[in-house]
Parts: sequence; structure tokens; C-alpha cells
Amino acid sequence: MFAGSVFRRVWAKAREAILSEHEFGTPTGKRVYDVRHTCLTTWLNSGIPPAQVAEWAGNSVPVLLAICARCIVGQLDNYLKRVEGVQDLPKVAA
Repeated sequence: MFAGSVFRRVWAKAREAILSEHEFGTPTGKRVYDVRHTCLTTWLNSGIPPAQVAEWAGNSVPVLLAICARCIVGQLDNYLKRVEGVQDLPKVAA
């Protein structure tokens, strides 16, 4: 068993060694638990359905979305294209 202070010090050194300077300055993986959150939001941002992510995480969809919904980014253009595509009606032969 390690003391929490030892673990946190080693974790901080590992983050600094692996992450870019910009990433190191962000909350990404700041705590060990943050790695889990980063993974879940990465899956959601990749378009994996929330129900699947929740199952993998061992959470319910409402709990998952309460925690991660504000972190879902970068999908607006895709959603708008999908909505516009649904509105296109097939051409009727005259």
C-alpha cells in the first residue's frame, strides 16, 4: 500500500511525462478517477450511444448524462446534416 501523497506525486510526474504542455494544464487525468471520466466522454464524443457507454461504465443513462452531458462536443455539424437529410423528401415522378 502506498500513502495517498506518494501516489499523487507519482501520478503527477507520469502525467507531466506523457501529456503535452497544453494537456497537462487541463483537468485531463488530473486525478486517477478523471481518467475514467475522460474515457467516458471520449466514447460519447465518438458517437457511441449513451446507453452503451452507461452499460460499460456500470452506470444508468441518467447518471451518465448528468455527469458527462456538458462534455459532449464536436457533433453539432453532424447532427445538423442528419436533421437536414431527414427533411429531404423523395421526388415524386410526375
